[in-house]
Amino acid sequence: MAAKVGTVEDNLIPANSQHRYKVGHRDLPLSCPMPDMYLWNSHPKVFLPIEDTGEAKCPYCGAQYSLEESETE
Repeated sequence: MAAKVGTVEDNLIPANSQHRYKVGHRDLPLSCPMPDMYLWNSHPKVFLPIEDTGEAKCPYCGAQYSLEESETE
């Protein structure tokens, strides 16, 4: 049987487990929960406008995101 994406065997980030996340340009467009988070215990996906200010806050869970400036991303 093939492994399913998002199972407990995967090394995904627990959704809403932190209040602050650093994200890079590779994560744009930014959504909460992010694609590499477990979804079974999370809220509906919402896209967050972070490009203009470098900061965004999720209206559902209050998680705060900051855009890291890096030339290697």
